[in-house]
Order: sequence, then C-alpha cells, then structure tokens
Amino acid sequence: MIKKCLFPAAGYGTRFLPATKATPKEMLPVLTKPLIQYGVEEAIEAGCNTMAIVTGRGKRAIEDHFDISYELEHQIKGTSKEHYLTEIRDVIEKCTFSYTRQTEMKGLGHAILTGETLIGNEPFAVILADDLCDNTSSGVLSQMVKLYEKYQCCIVAIEEVPKEETNKYGVISGREIEDGIFMIDNMVEKPEPQDAPSNLAIIGRYILTPDIFEIIKETKPGKGGEIQITDALLTQAKKGMVLGFKFKGIRFDCGSIDGFVKATNYFYEKSK
Repeated sequence: MIKKCLFPAAGYGTRFLPATKATPKEMLPVLTKPLIQYGVEEAIEAGCNTMAIVTGRGKRAIEDHFDISYELEHQIKGTSKEHYLTEIRDVIEKCTFSYTRQTEMKGLGHAILTGETLIGNEPFAVILADDLCDNTSSGVLSQMVKLYEKYQCCIVAIEEVPKEETNKYGVISGREIEDGIFMIDNMVEKPEPQDAPSNLAIIGRYILTPDIFEIIKETKPGKGGEIQITDALLTQAKKGMVLGFKFKGIRFDCGSIDGFVKATNYFYEKSK
C-alpha cells in the first residue's frame, strides 16, 4: 500500500564541515555504504519501489550514486573487485528514483511539500537519512507500514530521549492506545526541557497521508522561521488521528559527529 518513499536531502550538513562542503551529508559513508543507501534499502524492505528524493545545489553525487557507472563497471568487470558493486546494483534494479530540487531551505515541512509533485495523491513514507536505524528482524519502516495497514492514518516514529535533549527534537504527548502506540494530542518542535510535554521524541521516519500537503500549504512558519512538519501534523491530529509509534530497534543520530562515530563502530562490530 505504501509504494513511495520521500527522502528530504537538501540540507547543508553544516555540522560536518568541511567534509560536506562539496560532498552531500547523505553520501557520508558508514563503513562502505552512504547513509542514504541504508535508508533506501530500509524503504525497499518495507515494500516501497519508488524513491522520491528532494535535493538541492551540490547534491548531484546522490543521483550519480543511484545510477550505473559504465566506466567503473567496465574497469572492474571480471576482476576480484566486481562483487563490491553487487549491493548497489541490486538497489538500482529494484526501484525507480525521481528527483526534484528545494531551492530554499525553509524547514522539513517545506521540503516534504516540495516533493508533492513526485508523490501525487497517495500515502507515502518519509525517511531522514540522518537517522540511521537497525533491527535484525524487521526494519523501522516495515513496522510502521504494518501499523498503517491497520489504522490508515499518519504515523510518526518516536523514542524516549533524555529530558535535557528535548530541544533537539519534535516532542509529542498522547494517550497510549496499544503497547507502544500513542494517539497524539500535542506536538511541539524543539521545546526546552521545562516546556516539553513529554520525553517522547519524533525521529526521522514518517508515514503521511496525501492531505498533509494542503495542510502544510496553510501552515505558517514556526520555530526558527521554518515551516515545521510537526505543526502540520498537530493540525491533522486535531482534525483526525495521528499516531506515535515506539519502534523496535536502534537509532543513530548521524547528523551529529558523536552519533556518526557510534553508528560506524556498531556496524563495524556487526560486520565481523
């Protein structure tokens, strides 16, 4: 039912400068695989076959990565190095990639709205490649797709964070209707700890229904002067239902150097 996955990938990655001056942050490798490829593989596992990527200036490397490099293929064909391209070939064969550009950085809500032409009028997933997730049995997005099949509404992935870190996230409050599933009644973007409605933070996995586009269009700039997806989803929650889902698995904040190093160490140990 969820066939398209949107990847907002137009950000500057300033926390990783100077590495991200000419290299998209989504292309930073954890071991030998760029962050965005982990996200695409998670989307494929969840049943998505169309990847809609919102890029910006200086992001051509993303398009090149998910394309065939005939010169490289020719150079290593028949050699012991040919197997290194097996994973990415498999990804390219399993899905279609489409791209559009976000010309101004106006927040995650605006980035998602920019992808409307790629999504159309159907429910879709959103993955933020900065949040690298792992689960040995079922990926986070796969878990969310199963939940969507039951409830047919917008869903955000959440996890508990230290109270002092709520100002880094969108934070929700709500009523627990099943184990780990919350009907959201409030969402606040990056609240200070004393103002946070809970310590349940939204991470970079969403399933959204297509009416979210019209809601975003009517959403005024919020925190930081940006159009926040949390504000749009709060409007939707008041009109209908939005769920928060405490996923099973581990998440690394690869938008920070600390999280990126932890992810690298984790996947290195896992690969042994």
